[in-house]
Amino acid sequence: MRIDRLRLAEFRNYESLDFEPQSGLNVLAGPNAQGKSNLLEALAMLATGKSFRAHRDAELIRNGGERAQISGEAEIAAGSIDLRCTITKTPAGTRKSFDVNGGSVGFARFLGRTRVVTFVPADLQLVSGGPTLRRAFLNGALAQLSPTYYRDLALYTKITQQKSALLRGAIAPDRELLLAYNEELIRPATALINARRSFIDDVATATAEIYGRWEGTRERLGVTYAANPDGDVGEALANAVDNELRRRTTLVGPHRDDLRLLVDGVPLAAFGSQGQQRTAVLALKVAEYDVMRTRSGEAPILLLDDVLSELDAERARGFLGALSGFEQAFLTATERPDGIDASAWAVHAATVTRC
Repeated sequence: MRIDRLRLAEFRNYESLDFEPQSGLNVLAGPNAQGKSNLLEALAMLATGKSFRAHRDAELIRNGGERAQISGEAEIAAGSIDLRCTITKTPAGTRKSFDVNGGSVGFARFLGRTRVVTFVPADLQLVSGGPTLRRAFLNGALAQLSPTYYRDLALYTKITQQKSALLRGAIAPDRELLLAYNEELIRPATALINARRSFIDDVATATAEIYGRWEGTRERLGVTYAANPDGDVGEALANAVDNELRRRTTLVGPHRDDLRLLVDGVPLAAFGSQGQQRTAVLALKVAEYDVMRTRSGEAPILLLDDVLSELDAERARGFLGALSGFEQAFLTATERPDGIDASAWAVHAATVTRC
């Protein structure tokens, strides 16, 4: 899987760009604030339809512009494919539209046509940060791998939002309506939990092997899935009704799941050194890449945003060495790293030139 051509119009700091990256590793080098991360953001949006950086879609449109466009020509196992994501300002707010091979499609049919694994400095908080980050990690991988997972997630989120609004309402919640929402939640919640558990089983095996190889010690990294509930969903929802009515919030469901990382059975966030935590995150991201490649039958595109500057030389070499077998990867850095085989591109003032 690879991107053969990327075109940008009025996206971030790019007025226009026509970029033809190479197979293998592409290093995007240059000073900060020149547009390197914006390129990775655009590449990711061709796979996920969403930014891994922006809080609002309006931020993606170049200052003074009304519409941004990201177009890509990709090569996947099924053949060539043309993708386009357009972000437009309207009186009602900013909206996105999607095209595949020249035809308009909804987001669900755009998502996952190409697949990416991203690694940005913020990912180093996967161990010590809150559970929202770890759920986003799970959802990001699984939604690209499975349209069914995305549909279940969207349905579950919609019903949960409706249920939460009912519980937070100004008047006492209607118990019968609450029970009706619970009934609708059982199927998508169960599907999400089963999909996450299966994915984590695969990721845990790969992560433990990679971590042990890097650390060279007998300590074992464990990755476990803390499902909510860890049992029958319908029964757990029914048992929580009175408590939810009293506390006016949802207490049960996979929107409260978490992922736990342990070293020799001890929580890594509380007791692991900073070095152990960073190695664990690196192993987790390599495992994500390995599992996505195995499940989809083709290697996802790798997007590595300034991560080497956050790592010591030994961990950086180990990380890059473990990401073998990729067809295409992109790495941003202020300078081209020594000793790696890569196509190098200079990024300066929203222009990209071959080095």
